[in-house]
Amino acid sequence: MIYEKKQGVPKFECHEYFKRIKDYVVLIPVINEGDRILKELERAKKNNILDYVDIVICDGGSTDGCTEENKLKNLGVNTLLIKRDEGKQGAQLRMGIWWALERDYKGIITIDGNNKDSIEDIPKFIEKLKEGYDFIQGSRYIKGGKAINTPLIRHLSVKLIHAPIISLTARKKFTDTTNAFRAYSIKYLKDEKVKPLRDIFVTYELLAYLSVRATQLGYRACEIPVTRAYPKTGKTPTKISFFKGNSDLIKILFKNLFGKYNPK
Repeated sequence: MIYEKKQGVPKFECHEYFKRIKDYVVLIPVINEGDRILKELERAKKNNILDYVDIVICDGGSTDGCTEENKLKNLGVNTLLIKRDEGKQGAQLRMGIWWALERDYKGIITIDGNNKDSIEDIPKFIEKLKEGYDFIQGSRYIKGGKAINTPLIRHLSVKLIHAPIISLTARKKFTDTTNAFRAYSIKYLKDEKVKPLRDIFVTYELLAYLSVRATQLGYRACEIPVTRAYPKTGKTPTKISFFKGNSDLIKILFKNLFGKYNPK
């Protein structure tokens, strides 16, 4: 089924394999992840994550077969959403958030689909949501967290640039602010002073914005320890190019600092 002309939501194709089963959902944005997403889903299944959440894949238009229906169904995926419009990660997350709001989930978890993150930790995020937190950021840099094979330039950019600017904007210290492994309460996402479903969020703007808006508005936020493991050898699984990607990211951070993404 095709969904289009939804305000602030890209045109997308929906393959709903099952109706809503759980109270919480994990949104996994992917684009040509190869076997990385399949390995991640295998880990989720092995660790009984399906007992806690519905899994929704937010595909940016993969052409490598990583979102083949039978593979996803066998690994317990609830729904596949395929973006048929412009935009990158921000657009993928917007279609996922819209879908989650329509299904009336109690909370949303997001995680990258490249098998770097400890998907086994999803129950910890749900526990915090049930405790009344509205924004929960996963961090490899707090006690109990693990940063494995993190490229030096990525480590330095988070520690020296990204985290300080996000913390300043949020008025609260955060340590792992490029990490997309996090959770949001539905109350937070539905707030008229937040409005995540806007076309202004195309790439990484939405993650940066949602990292700071919660504490700006007085919502409860915290970090929990997670593991992020990069492969020892081979190409680093990331969608951020070294020069242009980081330059664009810094521009987004400063726009965020000066409230350019806040609703008018």
